[in-house]
Amino acid sequence: MLGPLLFVLYTADVNQVVAKHSLQLHQYANDWKVCVTTSVDDVTLAVDRLAQCVSHVGDWMSLSRLRLNSSKTQAIWLGHKNQIYRISIRSIPVLSSSVSVVDSVSDLGVVIDSRLMMSDHITAVCRSGCYQLHQLRPVARALPKAAAKTLVQAFISCRLNYCNALLYGVTDNLFRRLHAAARFLTGTSRRDHISPVRSRLHWLPMKQQVVFKLPILVFKSLRGKSPSYLADSGDVVCARPMPMLSLFC
Repeated sequence: MLGPLLFVLYTADVNQVVAKHSLQLHQYANDWKVCVTTSVDDVTLAVDRLAQCVSHVGDWMSLSRLRLNSSKTQAIWLGHKNQIYRISIRSIPVLSSSVSVVDSVSDLGVVIDSRLMMSDHITAVCRSGCYQLHQLRPVARALPKAAAKTLVQAFISCRLNYCNALLYGVTDNLFRRLHAAARFLTGTSRRDHISPVRSRLHWLPMKQQVVFKLPILVFKSLRGKSPSYLADSGDVVCARPMPMLSLFC
């Protein structure tokens, strides 16, 4: 009933609760993520810190007439596969119940896997895009090419462009799975090369779209035209990255 902005103001004090435990809180309206970074040897201590933090957050929410729903809470380890395989903890205590650690979670429409390979997200995008293409196919046959291109832009391209900067560094095989919309518009067979098709539509390849977006984000950050969480972030260099436990509420 409050709306996103008033809800953020209403729950602003929860940042102080999380900060007392030296953990990180990422919040977008009612989607909260509590993160803790730890070495493999200190995993048990990190989980205890997280459990205490969540317990205090639950107490604060009860006093604020809110409720932490443990059934909608997910936990995931993020890190290198060799480090994650060494972690035996597969459940995290949340209030009076426990949450099982999963291999992938959905965060604001982006599917994040434990190894940050983004393969699950691309699979979800392809599944959604193929469904929309299947629905548009009988309609597009009766429309001019310009109108069909507008429909694809409205229903397909927006899904491909959403948070595509996160796809930087993924393999070319994963990028090739995202070209079905161009073939659909031109009636091109799967055996035909995709480059002439993109040239006719004046579309950049998916990989080049991602590479193009990153310099724009950097340029806006340096010129002060980006949000503060991007402009204030410095370069973080870690020679030996540690696994991170993220709790999605």
